[in-house]
Amino acid sequence: MTITNLPPSLISTLSGEYYTDPGIFALEQERVFEAMWFCVARASELAGPGRFRTCQVGRESVLVCRSRDGSVRAFLNVCRHRGAKLCLEESGEVKRAFQCPYHAWTYGLDGRLVAAPNLTSMPDIDRSEYGLVNVHVREWLGYVWVCLADAPPSFEDEVMGAVVERLGDTESIENYGIEGLRVGRRVTYDVRANWKLIIENFMECYHCATIHPELTEVLPEFADGYAAQYYVGHGAEFGEEVKGFTVDGGEGLDRLPGVGEEQDRRYYAITVKPQVFVNLVPDHVIFHRMYPMAHDRTVVECDWLYLPHVVEGGQDVERSVELFHRVNRQDFDACERTQPGMTSRAYAKGGVLVPSEHHIGAFHTWLQDRLGAAPAH
Repeated sequence: MTITNLPPSLISTLSGEYYTDPGIFALEQERVFEAMWFCVARASELAGPGRFRTCQVGRESVLVCRSRDGSVRAFLNVCRHRGAKLCLEESGEVKRAFQCPYHAWTYGLDGRLVAAPNLTSMPDIDRSEYGLVNVHVREWLGYVWVCLADAPPSFEDEVMGAVVERLGDTESIENYGIEGLRVGRRVTYDVRANWKLIIENFMECYHCATIHPELTEVLPEFADGYAAQYYVGHGAEFGEEVKGFTVDGGEGLDRLPGVGEEQDRRYYAITVKPQVFVNLVPDHVIFHRMYPMAHDRTVVECDWLYLPHVVEGGQDVERSVELFHRVNRQDFDACERTQPGMTSRAYAKGGVLVPSEHHIGAFHTWLQDRLGAAPAH
């Protein structure tokens, strides 16, 4: 149910129940998060064999690790014996294998069952068949992406294609050498809002003049309300007096060597559905990953990535980090202010989008197509 008979300048949004109904969220878990490529970790977190990380993807806990052959493997974090959670820690390292804390079934880094109490007396057990359940995995831009679908969609079409749709090609993002950068800072935000409110906020800049004074000082065109994502290949230009993408507009750090003159002094934002935001500036990259935990709660992990010598040499990144940290807090505060309104009778039919937000309507159409149908109310 949406608002009808709108003037041509406005289009309707999703109705409030899309942000508040646990049943819709369950459908999103099944048809969005568990069906698409989902970014879960920085590859450098899995630096050597046995290093692992667990993360929530839809309704599943997923275990990703570096195997002995150097590849990244991903599995459902569930013991095949009685279904206990295999790894309870968010991250860590094992020497040779993962052992279930319940009955000590033990799995190699390749997921194969390697040991269990009395296993030798059960020679009919196929150790591969009763190994951990594999999850499809890819590495790109220095991050690990997984897909729970039996037959995953094309990574090139869905993930890399989102970059092409925004920038016009993949070469433009490859110029930043993201896979070779280092994490200079990571901040995790626990946001009391639906994941779609966060995506919608990131996609538009109609709010920028209102809540982002520091950002609009650095990127003056954002004060006009049009987000950089509105135009293919467009990067918002720094203000004339601005020297770097910092909280005070002062000097930044060393420019990434692959960034050409045409990308210098510009900011590019990319949304990779369903849960990644990439922000490109000349001297660093800001990479957000969303983990939707409930219909009204989303955990956002944000990495600030710099050249190795900047991080390893202990250069001061505070003014650089502080700009987008403030933007994040301002955005997430706005989303948390919006979430309660989704339950109001005033929003039962949804709200409206102004012309500079019309591209959000395409996101809403995409979501409804993924879910198969609008709620029957």
